Amino acid sequence: MTQDYDRSVETVILLIFGEFMLIFGALLFAISAGRLPYNPDSMYGLFLVLVFLQIIAMRKTPFGDLRRSWGIVFLGLCAATLGMFACFVPGVLTEAARLLVGIILLGGGLSLFLQLFISETKARIWLRAGNVLAQLTIACMLVYALSMIAGVITLVPGLLANNQTAIFLLAYGGSFFYLAWILRKVAILYPQNEVDEAESLSLSTNRFSWFEEASLPLSPAILILLGLSLTLLGLLLFPVDLGLLQFSPDGQLGLLLTVMAVQIMTLGETPLGQLKRPLPMMFFGLIFAALGIVSTIVPGLLTNVLRMLIGALNIGGGAKCLLDTCLPLLRARGSPTKPASVPAVVKRLSSTQTILGGLQVVFGVTMLVPGFIPGLLVAGILVVNGLLLVKLASILRTLAAARQTG
Repeated sequence: MTQDYDRSVETVILLIFGEFMLIFGALLFAISAGRLPYNPDSMYGLFLVLVFLQIIAMRKTPFGDLRRSWGIVFLGLCAATLGMFACFVPGVLTEAARLLVGIILLGGGLSLFLQLFISETKARIWLRAGNVLAQLTIACMLVYALSMIAGVITLVPGLLANNQTAIFLLAYGGSFFYLAWILRKVAILYPQNEVDEAESLSLSTNRFSWFEEASLPLSPAILILLGLSLTLLGLLLFPVDLGLLQFSPDGQLGLLLTVMAVQIMTLGETPLGQLKRPLPMMFFGLIFAALGIVSTIVPGLLTNVLRMLIGALNIGGGAKCLLDTCLPLLRARGSPTKPASVPAVVKRLSSTQTILGGLQVVFGVTMLVPGFIPGLLVAGILVVNGLLLVKLASILRTLAAARQTG
C-alpha cells in the first residue's frame, strides 16, 4: 500500500460522510412534503456503522484519536453491530440509535473542537504555519462546530423545521467535502511515512491481549466488517423467515453497497477485480455510496435496482474468484514438472477463497431470483459466508505480517 493510499483512508470516510449529509438534506425536502417515505432506523444505523468503521480500520474515534488496542477494535465491532441491527430490523432500536447518534455528534464535536486548540501539535502550530495548515484549522473548526449543532438537532427532535434541518444538512455535508479537500492538499504537501503501518504489521500474531496494539491492516478490517454484517443478517433471517421479526431489505442493500464503496475507494477492490487508477476508484465508490445512502433513507425507491445490481456483482465476482483459484490448480496438474511445495497458510487462503466464490455465486442467485432457494437455507448460507470472510481476514492479516517480518 502506498503512502497516498494510507493517508486517503480518512479522506474517503469524510467524503462519504459529506455525501451522506448532502443526500439526506436533499431528500428531506421531499420527505417533509410527504412525497417520499423515510426509514430513520436504517439512516441512523448506517451512520453508526460508518462512525465505528473508523475505530476498526483506523485509530480514530468520534471523541479523538486513541491507541487502537484489540479492546477498542472489539468495542467498535459491537457498536457497528448495533448499527447493522438498526439497518436490518426497523422499529426496535429507533430511539436508542437516535440518542447514540446525537451523543456522538454533540460529544464528539465538542471534544474534537477542544482538542484542536488544547493540543500542542494541532491548531497552535497550524495557524503559525499559515497557508494550507491554517485552512485545515478553519475546516476542522467548521466540521466540529456543525457536528455539535447536528447533535443538538438529533437529541431534540422538532427543534428546527424539516426544511431548516435540510438546509443545515446541506451546509454540514459541504463542510465534510471542504475538510476532505484540505486534507488532500495536506497529504500532497506533507507526505506521510509508513512507519506506523510497518510497526503495526510487525507485531507478533501469536500473542493476544485486549490492551495490545491491534495489528489490523485496512483490507482485513473491512472484510471483518462485511463478514460480521453477513453473519448478523443470516442469523436475523431465521426469525424473519418464521415471521417473528420485521426486515428492511433496503437497509440491507444500502449497508452492503456503502461498505463496498469504502472498499473500492480505499483499496480499489471491487467484486469484479482491482481498480488501479484513483479517479475510477473515487467515481465508482461515490456512485455506490450514493445508491446505498438513498436506499437506507428512502425505503422501496431503489430496492429492485439494487437487488439486481448486487446479485449480478456477486455472481460475476464469485465466478471470477472460482476461475482465479481453480485454473492455476488445473494447469499445475497438467504440467510435467513437479509443483513447488505450497505453504499451509497459502493453501488455507486458496480453499477459503474457493468456497467463498461458490457461496458468492449462490448469494447472487438468491438476489436475482427471490424464493429460488428456501429462506432458512439462504440464512444458513449467509452465516457461513460471513464466518468465512472473517476467516479470510485472519489469513490475510497473517500473510501481511509474514511479508513484513520476512
